[in-house]
Amino acid sequence: MLTKRIIPCLDVDAGRVVKGTSFVNLRDAGDPAELAAFYDREGGDELVFLDITASADSRNTMVDVVQRVSEQVFIPLTVGGGIRTLEDMRRMLNAGADKVSINTAAINSPDTIADGAAQFGSQCIVVAIDAKRVKEGDPEQVTGAKCDDQSGWEVYTRGGRTPTGIDAVKWALQAVERGSGEILLTSMDADGQLAGYDLELTAAISSSVPVPVIASGGAGNLEHLYDALDRGQADAVLAASIFHYGTYSIAQAKEYLKGRGIPVRPQAAQ
Repeated sequence: MLTKRIIPCLDVDAGRVVKGTSFVNLRDAGDPAELAAFYDREGGDELVFLDITASADSRNTMVDVVQRVSEQVFIPLTVGGGIRTLEDMRRMLNAGADKVSINTAAINSPDTIADGAAQFGSQCIVVAIDAKRVKEGDPEQVTGAKCDDQSGWEVYTRGGRTPTGIDAVKWALQAVERGSGEILLTSMDADGQLAGYDLELTAAISSSVPVPVIASGGAGNLEHLYDALDRGQADAVLAASIFHYGTYSIAQAKEYLKGRGIPVRPQAAQ
């Protein structure tokens, strides 16, 4: 049986790790290289770095951060934010990333997915989907399907600032068809709320695509991790606040999940 992964997420803004609520109200959480090294020692299965502002300056900083981190850690590293071209992908991979995550670029130019997969392999291409529930009676219509065939979640780009009118489940399917090897799925409604993942959204996409889905947005306790992996059918759980601020350790999370029958990778010997 394939093991489930626990992935700390480092949202980076101008070279510092930050954490917000529903993509706003950011607060400082530390130095990315130091936190990455800590999670490597603690037994994180992978790391995700997201440059959430994606300005030219912070992207340059991100390259430096990736280089510093890759010299210290030995677990897979995914980097996203502001990656628009094959050259951007190559720059991050050369700096030490194992995978690159694309969101806005994938929506604006879907061929970027296929081009990246052809150049670097599907295993290196993660399509990030920031999705928000469409409110009943919302005048905006999610495109790509008849009204009675919509999933109920809309894709957003540019760090959650721009609605696209694209149905989240259908976009996940298209992304995989074009070559994405993994989906990083964030519920904008649940992000930073600490009230649990959007299990309906997670299950809808996990059950629709044949590649791993990483659930993101909403972890507040260890039961939330379990629910995302069990009821949400995710292959991995991404979390930030509960780890950054010491609410739980990676070891506690793995012990809890193991005790509830979820297969996890064993802790490395310290």
